[in-house]
Amino acid sequence: MTGATEPSQPYKPSQPAQRSEPQPAEAAEVDDPVARLMLAEAGDLRSSVLVVDDVAGALSRAVLGTGRRVVATCDDIRARQSLPAGVVAVDRLDSAEAAEALADVDTVLWRLPRSLDAVSETAELLGTVCPDRVRVVAGGRDKHMTPTMNPVLARSFDEVHASRGRWKCRVVHASRPIPREVSWPRTSRLTSVDLELVSYGAAFASGRLDAGTALLAAHLPTGSGVALDVGCGTGILTVLLARLGWQVTASDVSLAAVRSTLDTTRANGLSDLTVGWHDGVRGDPGSVDLVVSNPPFHQGAAKDSTDAFAFIAGAGEVLRPGGEMWLVYNAHLPYLPYAREKVGPTRVVARDRSYVVTCSTCT
Repeated sequence: MTGATEPSQPYKPSQPAQRSEPQPAEAAEVDDPVARLMLAEAGDLRSSVLVVDDVAGALSRAVLGTGRRVVATCDDIRARQSLPAGVVAVDRLDSAEAAEALADVDTVLWRLPRSLDAVSETAELLGTVCPDRVRVVAGGRDKHMTPTMNPVLARSFDEVHASRGRWKCRVVHASRPIPREVSWPRTSRLTSVDLELVSYGAAFASGRLDAGTALLAAHLPTGSGVALDVGCGTGILTVLLARLGWQVTASDVSLAAVRSTLDTTRANGLSDLTVGWHDGVRGDPGSVDLVVSNPPFHQGAAKDSTDAFAFIAGAGEVLRPGGEMWLVYNAHLPYLPYAREKVGPTRVVARDRSYVVTCSTCT
């Protein structure tokens, strides 16, 4: 996908069947405690509901079960692909497509991210694109929420208050949206790598060069072949690889990351790179010379290295013999023996107190 942000398996929504007598969402039937609390706090849903960043489709399915119309937007392609049939899916809240879909929305169910930047961007968008009557029910796990979220929300809503927590979860209610100019994406100058960075709020390490990426950036190899930047984030490594001579294809599960990478590459004079919104490593066997990644060990707010292990195995499949996989990761993570098993001989290139950079050569 060149310069575009369509999911790898396009979602084709259909309208849900309407029941003659809709009933309130049955929170007790939902396994996920955050979704269950959000539904309980939302009470009797009315005509149309916007679900933001659903997890495994739990909120969407519960609301569809009442006969209400559901509009959903997800930053993570995996969450997008788990939405149930009947949902009207939109990629971006600030699109013409979303404006039409949101016209009759009166309730927003929002699974809160951990990042304050992501909270800020989504709150600004909701305050600008939603009707005046909208009420927002935003929830998360207690350990992933902070009091600083309230003033961030208060910049986009006149009324903000938190409810009492249950099941180690909590809900924040917001209403009376304040339309304002959205302050995202934001541009910053990274002098250490001579790069103009453009970031959206939900992208990893928005607006900065994180320590792991900086360590890897200092050791990237030069070359002229095909390189994959998997989990591209805000596009820092993508730009640096292109400067080193590589033909780069970047990808990420986060739409905010894809948009950030596209804007960052353009801001640095690179207009012909391919950036994909999808999960995993893509390519024909033996077609890739270099794979680079700062692989995630979280999915959403939960620690989970499953995707990183799948990425390493996928890299071993697409690399040509003699091709290399360069990784940076937290030093305590057990990727080194797995890289040797799935890719080939692996050496430690650099290490500091927190991170390790490794290079695996495909056999």
